[in-house]
Amino acid sequence: MEFLMTYGWAILVVLAAIGALAYFGVLNPSKFLPEKCLMETGFTCISSKVEVGKITLLISNGLGKSIDVYAVSIKNPQATCGATYSPAVSIVTGEQAVLNWSGCSNGNVGESFKGNIQIDYTERNPGGFMINKSAAGDIAVKVQ
Repeated sequence: MEFLMTYGWAILVVLAAIGALAYFGVLNPSKFLPEKCLMETGFTCISSKVEVGKITLLISNGLGKSIDVYAVSIKNPQATCGATYSPAVSIVTGEQAVLNWSGCSNGNVGESFKGNIQIDYTERNPGGFMINKSAAGDIAVKVQ
């Protein structure tokens, strides 16, 4: 009986230590996951920044055609926010552009932010023919 009590106390101490580590956030996996910003083929998300009420994306056009971005949105479990650009943001093939928008509920500083990006754009083809398209992506960063 003394043998079982000794092991029981040892297991209780280990569980208390694990509980304390989890309570203080040491075992929080989001602290160890890298930030990411991924877009579908043709676009490259070079950099991203999420602040409390503002989102900034730096994207590169690798489609081989010039485009005009007219809308951008990010959907996450808390909310959907986006921006409409008038006039549209023109991105020549191989060039970069900064997309900014504000008025979003992104959480508090230091929290993780995850969302789905949608970029609506018009593809400019030779001869003036234009096609409206969308590109999707994912973002996972910390709110700054």
